[in-house]
Amino acid sequence: MTPLLSLREISVGYGGKTVVRDVSFDISAGDSCALLGLNGSGKTTLLKGICGLLPIGGGRCLSRGLDCTDLNEKERARHFSYIPQRFSKLISVTVMDAVMMGLNAKLGMLESPSATDKAAALAALEKMEISHLAGEDFSRLSEGQKQLVILARALVQNAPVMLLDEPDSSLDFPNKHKTLAMIRKLVRDESKAGLVTLHDPNLALAYCDRLILLREGKVISELRLDQTSKDEIRTCLAAIYGNISLLEHNGKYVVQREQP
Repeated sequence: MTPLLSLREISVGYGGKTVVRDVSFDISAGDSCALLGLNGSGKTTLLKGICGLLPIGGGRCLSRGLDCTDLNEKERARHFSYIPQRFSKLISVTVMDAVMMGLNAKLGMLESPSATDKAAALAALEKMEISHLAGEDFSRLSEGQKQLVILARALVQNAPVMLLDEPDSSLDFPNKHKTLAMIRKLVRDESKAGLVTLHDPNLALAYCDRLILLREGKVISELRLDQTSKDEIRTCLAAIYGNISLLEHNGKYVVQREQP
């Protein structure tokens, strides 16, 4: 089966500097994949290159086998939904209207959403368990609620690949786990390819199927958690996070920082 996302030796940078170099990997339908690395390793840069916010300096980016490297913004939006760390402020916009912004790639100039489109937006809110907020002002929501609205917008966009840049960054402890659990469920139930950048390896171990480890702009390890031994996982994570131990609890692994 053709992967939903395939990167083939892509390089991405900005300001004349290459930040990510010769990165290659595939993500198939239903896979939640965490992109892990320290600050400055190139995680956000890579996501921006995939979705077209930064130019790809070499290599190819494919969605379902189609080379998307030179597609325009609207065409790319049919293949990739991108949720940044901080989304633009929406003032005096209802939650329902914010979700229907996911239809922009589908609608023509001056075309309005149809009744079917509106039903799809409401269904997306129901999947996020926030349909009761449809008429609320988006700007007045909590950060956790806003993140669920943006996920609903990505669901309405209906792109096969979901790119999420630290979706937990502004959330409190309960909402981190709720949001990441919802992302995993969406990816599996909707047969998407999910690529999520995270700082906390414990969240990646809890909610993702695979880990891709990035250091200084290069992929140093790829792990499928259900096919990798505990010792190998610890060794690979230690290459980024230093002196750590890996504990096992309720069938999941937990990273613990060792004292020097």
